[in-house]
Amino acid sequence: MDRIDRSILTALQHNARISNVDLAAHVGLSPSACLRRVALLEQNGVINGYHADLNAAKMGHDVLVLLHITLHGQSAEMMAEFEAGVANIPQVLACFLIAGENDYILRVAARDVNDFGRVHSTYLSSLPHVLRMESNFVLREVMNRGMTPSQI
Repeated sequence: MDRIDRSILTALQHNARISNVDLAAHVGLSPSACLRRVALLEQNGVINGYHADLNAAKMGHDVLVLLHITLHGQSAEMMAEFEAGVANIPQVLACFLIAGENDYILRVAARDVNDFGRVHSTYLSSLPHVLRMESNFVLREVMNRGMTPSQI
């Protein structure tokens, strides 16, 4: 990965809808050379995909909760069953297996506190092998960014 690849990644992070012609001009390449580089970045898994950054509040989900979960154990079977259960809950936006006091952190979206209560009692409390859950309500998002090319 060189300076041009990092420039391509930075430009795509700011605007993934930029045309190849504009991207090529921005990084100082011909359009065909730029297209080859982007294709290689995609093939090598550096670029996982292109996504719309949706505003949850404008979509009616004003509450974001970080849920710390501890399981009864950490056997492969327990973890697989828990992860399969989490994958079936649409309000769970992300699930991370972590090291430390807890086993997982989930990011959960809800319309309001009552909706989170419903999601908790209907879905989250039914997850297999859960010993303990701790909910932390996000008051304000300070920053939320992905990997920047300068970190590569």
